[in-house]
Amino acid sequence: MESGNMVLCAANAYEQKYYFNEQFSGIPESIQEELRILCVLFTQEVGGVFAIAFEEDGSVVLETNADDDDITYDEVSSGLLVGEMRRRRQELFESLQLYYRVFILKEDVSGYLS
Repeated sequence: MESGNMVLCAANAYEQKYYFNEQFSGIPESIQEELRILCVLFTQEVGGVFAIAFEEDGSVVLETNADDDDITYDEVSSGLLVGEMRRRRQELFESLQLYYRVFILKEDVSGYLS
């Protein structure tokens, strides 16, 4: 995964594990559950490792990769699935970005809310 990005959550098909960054425990449980489902379903479908992370400016980034010797990982499908997820969950990712900017970066976002 990209260095410098803060991982919100991730799933690993190799170890069959899910990770949620406790620094974001203020995110409502229903959203945390939705994120878990997104990550786990992604790795079940295409394999590898999938993470939802924040760049330094608060932008949400969807990252996926696989071990070099993983012949079952479908890179084309992973790219298509990331694009579909971005379109279908755009509102979720925009809300997460706002959350990050307010609670992590401590930005004044009052101008965006009018």
